[in-house]
Amino acid sequence: MKNASDIIIKPVLTEQSYDQIPQKKYTFLVDPRANKTQIKNAVEEVFGVKVEKINTLNQQGKLKRQGQYIGRRAKTKKAYITLTKDSKAIDFFEGMAQ
Repeated sequence: MKNASDIIIKPVLTEQSYDQIPQKKYTFLVDPRANKTQIKNAVEEVFGVKVEKINTLNQQGKLKRQGQYIGRRAKTKKAYITLTKDSKAIDFFEGMAQ
């Protein structure tokens, strides 16, 4: 199994993700090869919280072209994390949600 910091790449900071913070729902970009169990263990280890539910979303890379050459951006995976009611909030996001 990979290191927890290798599984969680970065948080997704958008308007929609900010709106979910008061309900203890957070969004992260994660390693596309990681499964839900690995993601749950990584979030609990890194942030010291209890995870109730995880939803994942695989995104295919966008088609891009430069002149006659066509290529794709890298594919990504998002994880939508829901914490338990008695869990503490993730400190990184504190102060961002008003």
